[in-house]
Amino acid sequence: MKIPSTAHELKCYRTWMGADGIARTKVKKNAEVTLEDAKENSALVNSFFIDEKFPLLIDSRGIKSISREARSFFTTNGRETNTVAFAILIDSAVSKVVGNFFLGINKPAVPTKLFLNENDALNWLRNL
Repeated sequence: MKIPSTAHELKCYRTWMGADGIARTKVKKNAEVTLEDAKENSALVNSFFIDEKFPLLIDSRGIKSISREARSFFTTNGRETNTVAFAILIDSAVSKVVGNFFLGINKPAVPTKLFLNENDALNWLRNL
């Protein structure tokens, strides 16, 4: 498996495939993510491998907002995805409470967990 390593700069994201086979996407500071942004980033992530499934680390720290439509799209319900799990980095315990509430309502189709620490998130993804 050849791992693409080039980072791609999108309007709201910087996205790349790590050498460890874990895809990464970092939301740009003060980004206001719309459904169009969500679709653009998801298409990019899914292009990393055609016949391979992989986990995704999402660094949402610093995000300004995300539309309800984008949140719904990111649950992957009813659409094809190459991702097997999402680990989402957040920046506060309050964000974790709010995030878990939304995850409870919008139950993602793949395992999804919120983290305050990047190493914990990566360890969880590696041990799925």
